[in-house]
Amino acid sequence: MARDGVSPVYLDGPEEQTQPTLRQRLGAWWSRLYQRHQGPVLVGAGALVTLLLIGVYDLATPDPQRISDWQFMTAVNKVVDERPRAPSIESVAYATVIKSVVRVDGYEDGAEDPAAAKPEGQAEIPAEGKVEEDFHERFTAVGTGVVIDDQGTILTNLHVAGAAKKLRVQFWDGSESEAVIVGARPESDLAIIRPLQLPDELEPATLATSASLNPGDEVVAVGFPFGIGPSASAGVVSGLGRVLAEDGQPKLQNLIQFDAAANPGNSGGPLVNGDGEVVGIVTAILNPSGLRTFAGIGFAVPIENAAAAAGENPL
Repeated sequence: MARDGVSPVYLDGPEEQTQPTLRQRLGAWWSRLYQRHQGPVLVGAGALVTLLLIGVYDLATPDPQRISDWQFMTAVNKVVDERPRAPSIESVAYATVIKSVVRVDGYEDGAEDPAAAKPEGQAEIPAEGKVEEDFHERFTAVGTGVVIDDQGTILTNLHVAGAAKKLRVQFWDGSESEAVIVGARPESDLAIIRPLQLPDELEPATLATSASLNPGDEVVAVGFPFGIGPSASAGVVSGLGRVLAEDGQPKLQNLIQFDAAANPGNSGGPLVNGDGEVVGIVTAILNPSGLRTFAGIGFAVPIENAAAAAGENPL
């Protein structure tokens, strides 16, 4: 009671202690754990988040489509069939050398130019479909040559260049020029001629030694068979070191034998390897029937002999 003996006096009892909630206890525990082990806690949390993301991605990604062996092969064949076809070795060789190949025409004083009598690329068919014995003789003034240097030096056969008093050459771009013989090597049936006028663009052929040739190697003969061309024929080297005889006596030696089709007009043209490099000069064909048409055996003078006649070195 109060001092006056009347008013009651209230005394404060002990405060009631409240229990912390679960959230508060977890917060306190996490705070202590984080303060003591901050590094490991961050690593663990990062790993947990990564695993969670991987799981979500795996659940969201559809299962890969399974294809059969037949479906796989069909898809592969379709890709193979639709891809562009690679050019053949022969077409690459032809494209490499063609700008160096020239047509060589011979004609007499006062005679009509032999190439002007018929349109370019038109062949003359023998009467009654037969190959006459003199068919080749009427085309001896038509042959082929190949440019071998920047001065316009042309290699051809002597039996082509020496068949007429005048020579005319036609370059790959259609330009033409009179030409003169400046050298010859009769033992190899080779002639070196030089045009009086050069075209604006002159591209000499690349020469390559024939020493690397082997029977079976692919070769291409480029020229103007029967005046048609430029034409390409492909085959292989049939043999090396061949000797061509006349009346039982060796006429030409150390020849390259090949089976790429060659006919009158191919004479003097280049025989090129798969890279388009000149390895020989086409010079003769052999036909046991006596006709001057191709029967599967042609001969070329190795480029070493031909280049030496012009003072060049193919090595």
